[in-house]
Amino acid sequence: MKHIKLLAVLFISALTITSCSDDDPVVINEEEVITTMTIELTPNGGGDKVTLQSKDADGEGPTAPVVTGGTLAANTTYTGVITLLNELESPAENITEEVAEEADEHQFFYSSNGVSGTFTYAGTNDSNGNPVGINFTVTTGSAGTGAYVVTLRHEPNKSASGVKEGNIANAGGETDIQVSFPITVQ
Repeated sequence: MKHIKLLAVLFISALTITSCSDDDPVVINEEEVITTMTIELTPNGGGDKVTLQSKDADGEGPTAPVVTGGTLAANTTYTGVITLLNELESPAENITEEVAEEADEHQFFYSSNGVSGTFTYAGTNDSNGNPVGINFTVTTGSAGTGAYVVTLRHEPNKSASGVKEGNIANAGGETDIQVSFPITVQ
């Protein structure tokens, strides 16, 4: 009986050793550290560029981010581009490049709260043709004040209903960053 137990232990040990082989690389994509989100909005047809920014100098520390909103013209379409940085690194790490490289695992979502804004994806798509949202357009409506909310989701379910059209409700995944920018449309 001792021999059977010894053989069983040796067999299990051999399986464990071979299953932990260095031949199988482990790839871990850690969550991005994002301290700064900058959105440049350029009005189609000319005019002044508007810059929205959220800057969190201590990352996930106790100090709240400083958020700068903007004033947009009514009934105007703006071309937008997002830049994400990790400014805890020196020099600052451009997280936008990582999001583009891992396009299948990321998507930006846009919404307006109390102020007009219709968002449309533009530019970068993932390998399945689904939007990433680094580039977009926003069309304002009538005058008002409120906020534009921008959310970056990590590993959203892009095949879920409405997700590729920008509906975050069924996206799932985890939020990498979400910012509510104060907006005035006049």
